[in-house]
Amino acid sequence: MTLLSTAQHLARDTRRDPRSHMILIMVAVTIAASAVALVAYLLWPTWVARPASAPDRLPVSVGATLFNVPTAAIRRKIQRHSGPQHVSADTIEEKVQPIDRIFVSISAHHDTLAPDARVRTIYPRYLGQAATPVDEGLMMRTFRDGSPYANEDLFSATTPSLNARCSRDGQTPGMCLSERRVDGADLTFRFPRSWLSQWRDVANAMDRLTTQMRGPKG
Repeated sequence: MTLLSTAQHLARDTRRDPRSHMILIMVAVTIAASAVALVAYLLWPTWVARPASAPDRLPVSVGATLFNVPTAAIRRKIQRHSGPQHVSADTIEEKVQPIDRIFVSISAHHDTLAPDARVRTIYPRYLGQAATPVDEGLMMRTFRDGSPYANEDLFSATTPSLNARCSRDGQTPGMCLSERRVDGADLTFRFPRSWLSQWRDVANAMDRLTTQMRGPKG
């Protein structure tokens, strides 16, 4: 109503003063420009395009066993996909890795001897008789020279459970290998031998990693 009254008033004044034509035109242009700006603002998209990000975890299947693996923890890009992973113990990459973290490899076991059975039945054939206490609850037995595991030691504990075969320090720091079976897959953990000074933390960390990666049962 105010806009209509203003326009009528300007129209009457136009008959008195020709310059009022210019004023009326300028007012109309201003109103039209404001309306266009308002429509453009209301119709302008407010979303911002963002690059697609990878999921935090990927459901992968190894040996018909489902694991939920953190995407960033998968070193090889070709394996950063969900679904079956066609790997076995023979195809695992054996490159020297930085020793600032625990590494885990997952491979289908194809009904080979289970890691705990290997500790009970195979390793004792090559171990020395003496067991040396290293820390409260942690024992070490040395593999005999000339055996397939020469220059390695076996560390064992029950609470928390730990079995780790470790190379000795030499030109390169000693490394430990600890294995466990989960349904159709074997998990192989690798970590520095020096970490055995905190062996409980290492054993608990491997337990947590196994639980976190384990897919839904049933």
